[in-house]
Amino acid sequence: MSARPVLGVIACNRIVGTEPAQAVMERYIRAAMTYADVAALIVPSLPDLMTAAEVAPRLDGILLTGSPSNVATARYGDDGGEGPFDEGRDEIALSLVDRMIDAQKPVFGICRGFQEINVALGGTLRRDTSASDELLRHHAPDGVSFDAMFDHRHPVELAEGGMLASAYAKPALEVNSVHYQGIGKLAEGLTIEARAPDGLIEAYSARPNGAPLLAVQWHPEWGTENDPDSQTYFHLLGKALRGQL
Repeated sequence: MSARPVLGVIACNRIVGTEPAQAVMERYIRAAMTYADVAALIVPSLPDLMTAAEVAPRLDGILLTGSPSNVATARYGDDGGEGPFDEGRDEIALSLVDRMIDAQKPVFGICRGFQEINVALGGTLRRDTSASDELLRHHAPDGVSFDAMFDHRHPVELAEGGMLASAYAKPALEVNSVHYQGIGKLAEGLTIEARAPDGLIEAYSARPNGAPLLAVQWHPEWGTENDPDSQTYFHLLGKALRGQL
């Protein structure tokens, strides 16, 4: 039996108790390993100790996960903005996007990862997706329980002929919505895969240098075992790492 592809999963800089930690929520790893049928390695966000160039050759693909932290605004030519920030993750994640593309390897993103990839490729972010007259509310009201945050949902329309529309064989999905930031300017070379009813971009794809890139603003790793649509996202990840997408 041939070895499974190895997926790199980005870690965040967090504090556990009183100590710094490299952390990623298990739901991302478990969903990827189960439904993409891959092995996984956690990639530390420690740019003072390693570079993306050292890691990329050892991976078959990368998954940039969601996180409580935001991409530092200076990364997309802005200022201000609300934290928390994780500039160590910014450095590793954004440079990993470039290195994986150079190596012709798949790049997948969820939530913060979706935003990171856009920024890495020259796009920008907007920071008003939960309190804007132009947009529907993309995050549950403050004060709800953690689980209830993921009950906040809206439909997305899939782009006709796109990678997601082909995979799902239907024109729309109902997705969870747990983000305060979103796409401002879409990076050149990315193709829109899905939009929310207010027009906000919710998914995009590309084939830079030949390998698939696919990212979504929602959280398919949440409750994946009970959601066939979420499982499909990870099936696509598994196909990508096997050169089948």
